[in-house]
Amino acid sequence: MRRTIAGLCLVLLLAASCSWSYRVSPGRFEARAREVVARWDGSAGDRAWRSGFVPLGGLQDRGGWTDPPAWAALSAHNGVWQLAAELPANPLAAARLRWPDGSVSEVPLVTAADAYAELSKPADFIEEECPAKGCRPLRVTGAELGETTLTTSRGTIRVPAWLFSVRGVGPKYVYVAVAPSAITARPQAAEGEYEEVTGYDLVAGKPHDLLLEYGHGSCDRIHGARAYETGKLVVVDVDEEGSSGPCSLMLKIARITVTLARPLGDRLVLDSGTGLPVVRGVRPPRK
Repeated sequence: MRRTIAGLCLVLLLAASCSWSYRVSPGRFEARAREVVARWDGSAGDRAWRSGFVPLGGLQDRGGWTDPPAWAALSAHNGVWQLAAELPANPLAAARLRWPDGSVSEVPLVTAADAYAELSKPADFIEEECPAKGCRPLRVTGAELGETTLTTSRGTIRVPAWLFSVRGVGPKYVYVAVAPSAITARPQAAEGEYEEVTGYDLVAGKPHDLLLEYGHGSCDRIHGARAYETGKLVVVDVDEEGSSGPCSLMLKIARITVTLARPLGDRLVLDSGTGLPVVRGVRPPRK
């Protein structure tokens, strides 16, 4: 568990002196874990995560398309769109979502016009403005209701989506058609709280072990991983100690294993730094 100063230091991508040697004792880790459990267990966020519809990413999708033309990416980023066709306007019936555990939810859907209004918004932060002569407009020539794959807090599912055709661009622009009233946003860390563990996974052949992914400074000393367990939750943490001298502050990604008292089962994994769920999945180590 790192202090606030440690989190601030790690986001600075330069060489500097950032002195901190703070290390959390086992007793203080347990106290923090108890606080995390008390705050999360049975909360609105807990209920939504387990039984609601919480997307783990955005509602816009490229349907597997990862290399759009440069002009199209810039125009979309700046919100330069143009309707060149009439969009479907018929009322839509509710859709049934089937979850990986076999349960089913019924959700309302938005119209193509509502989806287009969201799709065509410029990015919140525009790094590269359109050139002086303007971006080339993304001309929408039609829309049809289809499906897309979406990763949620309850697993990966197929959901209804509007598929927009754009002149001069082969792949369709995809926007999830589920109405905002049925969606709960992924919870965000409170001010002053910083993420400790960024992902986890199970370890084949070792049902008591969890593989944790975390970030650390290049000069940090790692003393191991810790876990606090209840019947429904597991709070995890990496015991780190910083350097007191000059050091590169480039954030590094690493993995470490923690052993639980019993297999994880259907318990949620919570990060001790933010008190929020850790998503399953870690990046493969660099070769």
